[in-house]
Amino acid sequence: MATTKHKVAGLVAALMVAVAPMASADPVAAPAGWVAQQAPGYYRFRLGDFKVTVLSDGTASRDLPTIMSKPAEVRKAFGASHQALPVELSINCYLVDTGAHRILVDTGAGELFGTAGGQLVANMRAAGYQPEDIDTILLTHIHGDHSGGLSIGGRRVFPNAVVHVDQRDSNYWLNPAAEARAPANRKTTFRQSHQTVDPYVDAGKLQAFDGATELLPGVRSLPLPGHTPGLSGYLVESRGERLLLWGDIVHAAEVQFRDPTVSVEYDVAPAEAIASRQKILRDAARQGYLIGSAHISFPGLGHVKAERVGYSWVPAPYSVTLK
Repeated sequence: MATTKHKVAGLVAALMVAVAPMASADPVAAPAGWVAQQAPGYYRFRLGDFKVTVLSDGTASRDLPTIMSKPAEVRKAFGASHQALPVELSINCYLVDTGAHRILVDTGAGELFGTAGGQLVANMRAAGYQPEDIDTILLTHIHGDHSGGLSIGGRRVFPNAVVHVDQRDSNYWLNPAAEARAPANRKTTFRQSHQTVDPYVDAGKLQAFDGATELLPGVRSLPLPGHTPGLSGYLVESRGERLLLWGDIVHAAEVQFRDPTVSVEYDVAPAEAIASRQKILRDAARQGYLIGSAHISFPGLGHVKAERVGYSWVPAPYSVTLK
């Protein structure tokens, strides 16, 4: 009996010695259950008879005080909000399934922004849709983080889709004469525009519209020029419920709601962009429709509230159930 006990004790000791180096071989090993990545980025809700899925394309790191007007005010606003700089700006896209059409509003950055962006297709598939399912793409404007996901390696990502954009944007960003006159800091955008939009032009899949237009039943464009010549919001309406997808009206919620006169260096016409922002913020606060924002933290859904000074952003409540 004693011999057996000694043998068992010796076996346990040997096992402990054998296992110990394995446990300590990687002192920074991740705890069980931890994976260094987020869950698929999609969020679903209903808008009347329409089914809407917000799709994350990832994020873009930006040191906003260096690219926005009033840098001291920007730093103060982010400090008061306990937000570190640089900040990760969400890149949000919106898939509207009307039953008759599957509409994608903006396409993210594709391969243009590195691995932090370009997550749209993976998240779309996780949400149950395929790129081939999309028949209509509405671009709020032509910029790398909105039109960049149209093509990868020169090939159309959405082979069955017709792309719609305001003609002021296509006439500017796809125009060699405009590119020749453009300042150096916009040359990259012209190159990226050709890289990602041209495959649809070549396939006869780009259709430009002129300002306020009903593009599909329940979907109309709303001109919001300034950030780019043809920046457009898209007002989606079903059974009296309204959603405005406004593109780049706001880059930094921490500062631009309170002070809509803060602009970003990407604005082609800053004064016009400020005027568009002031007008649509006023309208959104009065009308109370739901906003889907491209760069407010995912899923970027909320309402605009008028304040004594400026406005504030009221995030839409998270809902686990779909009505």
